[in-house]
Amino acid sequence: MAEPDRADAILVEKAARRLTLLRDGRVLATYPISLGFTPVGQKTREGDGRTPEGVYAIAYRNPRSVAHLSLKVSYPTPEQASAAAAEGRAPGGDIMIHGLLNGFSWFGPLHRLVDWTNGCVSVTNAEMAAIYARVDVGTPVEIRP
Repeated sequence: MAEPDRADAILVEKAARRLTLLRDGRVLATYPISLGFTPVGQKTREGDGRTPEGVYAIAYRNPRSVAHLSLKVSYPTPEQASAAAAEGRAPGGDIMIHGLLNGFSWFGPLHRLVDWTNGCVSVTNAEMAAIYARVDVGTPVEIRP
C-alpha cells in the first residue's frame, strides 16, 4: 500500500468547523471538527473553553492519548505565556488535535453536534487515524477564527 502524502501544513478554520491538511498549497484532505465549548475568540486563560488562534506547530505525536491518538499543538507561544503571566493567570495548555475520548468511539460523527472539548480540535477516530498518518512533528498549524 502506498504511503499517503505527508502534510506540510494544517489549517483549522474555527467558524467553518474545518481542518484542512495541505501539501505545497494543495489540499490533501478536509475534515469537519468540534472545538472548545466556548469556541469564539482567542484563548486567554486556562479553563476558558476556547480553541486558540494563531500560528503554532505540532510539538509531539501521542499514540497513547486519552483520546484516540493526538497531536499536541504548541500553544501557548512564548508571547502568549508572557501576556498571561503579566496578567497573573495561567494561559492553559495541552491543546491537541485528537479523536474521540477512549471508550466513546461509538459517538462517531455525532460528536460534531456540539463543541465539547476544553479547547482542542476533535475529529472522529477514523479521521484522526488518517490525519495522524500524514502529520509529522514540526508541521505548522494555523488556527483562524
